[in-house]
Amino acid sequence: MSEIDHSHGHDHEHPHTHSDCQDYVNAVNDYRKTFPSKQDVIAKTPDKGVRDMLLKMDEIGCENSFDRFDKQKPQCNFGLAGVCCRICCMGPCKITNKSPKGVCGADAHLIVARNMLRSIAAGAAAHGIHGREMVIALRKAAAGELKLPIVGKDLLYKCCSALGIKTENKSLKDIVFEFTDILLDDMSRTKPEKFKLIEAFATEERKKVWKDMDIIPISGYHEVFEALHRTNCGTDGDWENVMKQFGRCGLSFLFNGVLTPALASDILLGGSARRTAKTNIGALKKGYVNIAVHGHLPAIVSQIIKFGRTDEFINMAKSKGALGIEFYGICCTGLSAMYRYGGVVPLSNAVGAELVLGTGALDLWVADIQDVFPGIMEVAKCFKTTVVTTSDSARLPGAEHYAYDRYHSNMSETEAIARKIVTRAIESFAARRDIPVTIPPYEIEAEVGFSPEHVEERYTYKGMVEALKDGRILGIVNMVGCTNPRVIFEKAIVDIAEKLIANNVLILTNGCASFSLLKLGFCSKSAIEKTGSGLKSFLKDEPPVWHMGECIDNAKCAEVFGKVAAEAGKAVKDMPYAFTSPEWSNEKGIGASFAFRLNGMSSFHCVYPPVQGSDKVMDFMFNAKNTLGSTMTVDTNPDTLADKIIQHIKDKRKELGWK
Repeated sequence: MSEIDHSHGHDHEHPHTHSDCQDYVNAVNDYRKTFPSKQDVIAKTPDKGVRDMLLKMDEIGCENSFDRFDKQKPQCNFGLAGVCCRICCMGPCKITNKSPKGVCGADAHLIVARNMLRSIAAGAAAHGIHGREMVIALRKAAAGELKLPIVGKDLLYKCCSALGIKTENKSLKDIVFEFTDILLDDMSRTKPEKFKLIEAFATEERKKVWKDMDIIPISGYHEVFEALHRTNCGTDGDWENVMKQFGRCGLSFLFNGVLTPALASDILLGGSARRTAKTNIGALKKGYVNIAVHGHLPAIVSQIIKFGRTDEFINMAKSKGALGIEFYGICCTGLSAMYRYGGVVPLSNAVGAELVLGTGALDLWVADIQDVFPGIMEVAKCFKTTVVTTSDSARLPGAEHYAYDRYHSNMSETEAIARKIVTRAIESFAARRDIPVTIPPYEIEAEVGFSPEHVEERYTYKGMVEALKDGRILGIVNMVGCTNPRVIFEKAIVDIAEKLIANNVLILTNGCASFSLLKLGFCSKSAIEKTGSGLKSFLKDEPPVWHMGECIDNAKCAEVFGKVAAEAGKAVKDMPYAFTSPEWSNEKGIGASFAFRLNGMSSFHCVYPPVQGSDKVMDFMFNAKNTLGSTMTVDTNPDTLADKIIQHIKDKRKELGWK
């Protein structure tokens, strides 16, 4: 196994070999010692609102994710290293010096590889389900079954042109159906055919790389199906073959799980608009019917917001003693609503959601899919907040359920569902008048809604390349990912961002990590004062962190990286770029990181994937310079990780012959 240095990251160029299982146990023990306690978070979190709410919830005896993390300690070494196998009922099996193989004969390399494949398959399925619902919504809107206008017609026609779809003399419905047939076919075909999104949207350089590696997917459904099949007891016993399937699931994640929902959402609901948004917990308002939207599916949410802003419902709220109706965002549903409709205040990512509920200010919590922790129900109960679920995929015991069915046969009832949800919010407000409200006074404005189109209009891609070549922009980094109690909440994100912008590195962001950057001022124009002089001169009046949307808007970030590289006449892998998800925490995080690795961008993290039990799988994950042109670096110290990102960018510049 390659030696792990937790203060300086993974040494890719000079790996050392461990002789037995005890070495990975020691490495994982060292890693586990870096995990903070809740008291560490209270003392060191960069967000004073988080600190205040943790103290408040302690005072009233309300448990949250940080308490539960402490109670889980010490975490299982075998789970952290990825060498615990629970696939069959002959186990569970773990790898030790005494038992180097499981009951079936699987060694550490196979067990770790199978666990990683199942994780990325789950991540591909999660984003893929998001994509499927948005494609179905787009089709039903075109057919008149869903009363939503198709806003992004220009994008639809651009996509049709790229995919070779003829649009002359065709109705909008026929065009949408032909386009979505391709999206659904790429997602679900069972017989091997060309993967049309890859053919249309990937560069020739990347297509050759992926073909040479034999990782072009048949379809998203097939590759997830195949991942579960290969990892079944007694099926694929070759760890390398298992990790080849990991690559196919990674491409499925990228094209079925990121590009597909991004295109369908922007065509149906429209893309992002540049605007200024209020953010952080201090933006909560007392006396209003306060509705939080939480999750990843925007169709029902768009109608909830529409009705919540009508005179009919505002007057209904006032009749119950409210001043009006306000909307707040948790996770990606909140971000997409923020940049599409304005006036939706982004408050927190998944780990901090219970702290937002702990203010007592929320009357209704609308939860759809993903990153909605079951723990919110206990906090909601404490404060009599009504929780509503809106997807058959994601129910919560004790929540009310107003949702699409599993066949999406009732999408035509979207307006009725939305009206019921807003009505319940008003009823909940009336029933909660005795609930004390505590709102920490921390609020800031942020610039949001950056897009490839805005970049072209404001700076031009030629201008971006010129600034890169002359050094005003040292490099560009995509900073995304969840947050994770294994590190001080949001501190790794903030520390890395602070050092990067001070060294003239431009940051693009979306999804859960972006909440930290939004509420702590990095997306504000005032952040220009923390920015290096070169980047400052390029930005003029824009912030050094460009907020590009929800997690699927990694597609927009990837488009910016691709267009800048194309303007420079270079491959993405050769550009001074990096991807970082400092605090990533779930299966989608594995997929997001690997998706950018597949495009040739190296990734940087403060949290290890569960691969330390296999030197071979670690090498596969960390060192892909000869295949993908990218590497993975993990360092639990955010300050030194930031240094490594900067050095990586400088090395890329040197290879290009740029200053």
